[in-house]
Amino acid sequence: MEKRVTTICLLMTIMMLSGCLSETIESTIDDGEVIAPEEYSWEDDGELVIVTYDVTGLTDELISEFENISGYEVELMKLDDAGSVLSHLLQYKGNQVADLAIGLDNTYLQTAIDNDVLWQHFAEVSNISDKALSAYDGPLAVPFDQGYMCLNYDTEMVDGVNLSVPTSLWDLTQEEWRGKVAIPSPETSSPGRAFMTATVDYFANDADNQTDWTDWWTAMESNDAIITSGWTEAYVTHYTGGYGEYIEGYVGDAHMVVSYCHSPGVESWYNDNWTKSAALDLPRAAFHQIEYASAVQGGNLGAASEFIEYLLSDEVNVKMPTENFMYSVLIDTDLPEEKGYRFHSTVPTQAAEISASEIAENMEAWLEDWNEAMVAA
Repeated sequence: MEKRVTTICLLMTIMMLSGCLSETIESTIDDGEVIAPEEYSWEDDGELVIVTYDVTGLTDELISEFENISGYEVELMKLDDAGSVLSHLLQYKGNQVADLAIGLDNTYLQTAIDNDVLWQHFAEVSNISDKALSAYDGPLAVPFDQGYMCLNYDTEMVDGVNLSVPTSLWDLTQEEWRGKVAIPSPETSSPGRAFMTATVDYFANDADNQTDWTDWWTAMESNDAIITSGWTEAYVTHYTGGYGEYIEGYVGDAHMVVSYCHSPGVESWYNDNWTKSAALDLPRAAFHQIEYASAVQGGNLGAASEFIEYLLSDEVNVKMPTENFMYSVLIDTDLPEEKGYRFHSTVPTQAAEISASEIAENMEAWLEDWNEAMVAA
């Protein structure tokens, strides 16, 4: 395919893109000061390279449909997790090999923004819920799915006889829970980072003024908590309440795990309205995670914007619960009722209340504190 170089000036985009950018142009001006580049230049070679993580629901069918509609050829670069996506963007800054990043969440996004590795898209998107836009509603990223991160437990083991259902996170530091809780590391896992962030808020608002969140993590490490590199190892390899028992390499030594509050609903959906897993609903011990699609600085902005628009279309995004096992970000959508999906999916009574700006400002220090807490055990 003949390559063409496309240069777009923001003042000309209305003519070139049939008005799709009018809202984006306005968003780049703050008190008369332009806060985004006035001109983007990129090479459109008919290809779209997407960097994402290994478990995103970008199915072959979804990709093929986009290729048929758009004419672009799509290549997926699948990395381990959201943290790997961010590391990739930072490593290749100024020499990017990807056009679109999918999977940065609201604990990673601000770092990408601060390091200038993203471009403003010009996709025309609407019908996104205020909840999905609560952490970030600017032009550098668009939410495409969301969910709550919390603790899940095996109801067959946490039955009041073998183990008691915790009423506080401190309960997990007791002897009966020794070696039975699996948590992805916040250093290498977005679910782990989200849960750590929730603990910051949880212990800042509990009744105990003598201890803080780092004391809890030290106590958990002393109680032989299973800290894993990622969600898959924690949930599939160690957790007894999920589908891991059918997977090679299963260990099954944890009856509590950090996962999504709707993970039991996913288990139920796969098992015809049956699951032995349940979400633990403790006030402020859950984190509202939002995942984003972002155009990569220096990439094919036209292709990236077109895919963002496709991903946020009603026809595609409403399928997030069954394609990516996350909530849609569109207004008036929910999980399916079929096979007990919605029934077994807990919505937290009160999620952690911590802003994206506070997360961005403190994450590096929190990770250092977390490391010190684990070493102190």
